[in-house]
Amino acid sequence: MPIAVDIDVMLARRKMSVGELADRVGITPANLAVLKNGRAKAVRFATLAALCEVLECQPGDLLRWEAGEAGEAGETGEAGEAEGAGDG
Repeated sequence: MPIAVDIDVMLARRKMSVGELADRVGITPANLAVLKNGRAKAVRFATLAALCEVLECQPGDLLRWEAGEAGEAGETGEAGEAEGAGDG
């Protein structure tokens, strides 16, 4: 997936454990691990906001785009077409 998750970087900077972050954000450690390891397909804005509040950071500190993964151009084009189709 072209979106990389850097929660582990922020955890290290804040000297916080995964369990503590999960408790403070209000999600299970298992769900946080799925997000942290890049296996999540989506993240709710409310969860992202809670992560940013607890870690005292911006969304861009936790998520970044990486170019060059196979199949991403087709996926991006389809999403763009879907969004544009409802505008007219």
